[in-house]
This record gives sequence, structure tokens and C-alpha cells, in this order.
Amino acid sequence: MSKAPITTSLWMEDLVRDYPRATAFLRKHGVVCIQCGEPVWGTLGEVIAEKGLDPEVLIPELVVFLEG
Repeated sequence: MSKAPITTSLWMEDLVRDYPRATAFLRKHGVVCIQCGEPVWGTLGEVIAEKGLDPEVLIPELVVFLEG
């Protein structure tokens, strides 16, 4: 199975499943991906925006982090 592309519409559940390293990167920016052992509800873009961050800035940084 191929990994889902990392976009603002990616469900957090899919992000955690396909890119487990992403949780550490996002946690450093105050974005919670897992709560009580389960992925948080919503899309990557929604969860980032709820923290007052710009998904259009943070998602490309996340992609670079995951490629490194």
C-alpha cells in the first residue's frame, strides 16, 4: 500500500499511520497528533491551524524533515 500524500487535507489518522516520525516534528511546534493513544480528529491542516500556525508554511517544512 502506498503512503498518502502530505497535504492540508490528510487525515491525522493517516499521517500517524504512514509517517510516524511526523509526530515528533509536529510536537516540537506544539501540534498534538496523538491523544490518549489515538490520533486526534481532523485533518493535518485543521490541527495545525487550530494552534495558530500556517499550514502552508509548516507542511512543506514537515515534508523536508521526513525526506531527511
